[in-house]
Amino acid sequence: MSEFPEEPIYQQLARVSKALASPVRLRLLDVLDQRERTVEELALAAGVALKNTSAQLQHLRAAHLVTSRKEGARVYYRLADERVSRFLGELQEFAHDRLADLREAVRARLGSPEGVTADELASRLTDSGTVVVDVRPAADYAAGHLPGAISLPLAELRERLDELPGQARIVAYCGGPYCAVSAEAVRILGEHGYDARALDGGYLGWRRRERRAGH
Repeated sequence: MSEFPEEPIYQQLARVSKALASPVRLRLLDVLDQRERTVEELALAAGVALKNTSAQLQHLRAAHLVTSRKEGARVYYRLADERVSRFLGELQEFAHDRLADLREAVRARLGSPEGVTADELASRLTDSGTVVVDVRPAADYAAGHLPGAISLPLAELRERLDELPGQARIVAYCGGPYCAVSAEAVRILGEHGYDARALDGGYLGWRRRERRAGH
């Protein structure tokens, strides 16, 4: 017997909380928010063991946070809908405001260089002196990118620096709010004399901003 009349309702609400109560599952959701992937692609992109990735996806599917489609022998996973992305963004912002330990963990991961906010970048997109550089893998860029961004994956950056105008103000971005690839790109660009800053929140931060604005 329930302790209180509404307990069955709260049990159902708790299903979502339980599905999110895992660092691995939260990581997988952030990666899937960038584009759909097979289990193998997801495991590689998230840095999670394949067997564990497959197991955690089942928890996420049970809570209706992810869905899948089959194409030939391959199964592709994606977020169930845009509300999942919006909820993840709001959860991360809420936790960042509430938890000093989270803020410290983010600083330890990314450092504290001055970045460019999504609002600031939006106002600079028509500025010919600003160059937006996507340092994610080419497949991620092909699936979706910021307006006018050029693809320069981090692994190719040093060899392709001559493609960047020397006097440009460069804004580099990677996948999500906790991705350190753009910070590394900014470091490399700075070593070669470029004026470069990272986009706060990365690609996901931009996408979530655009969705809130109804774009």
